[in-house]
Amino acid sequence: MRPDQSFKGRQFIAEVILWAVRWYLMFPISYSDLELMLADRGVETPHTTIFR
Repeated sequence: MRPDQSFKGRQFIAEVILWAVRWYLMFPISYSDLELMLADRGVETPHTTIFR
């Protein structure tokens, strides 16, 4: 699979998606907490988007 096809239809760059997945799997946090962690890094997204 080509790197540009790994997240087909994405709204965010692959790096941000990987941050969210990594943090969610590594730490016992909620989607709302993950939303706040991403906001600290300049990524504004609702927790419902992260859930999907």
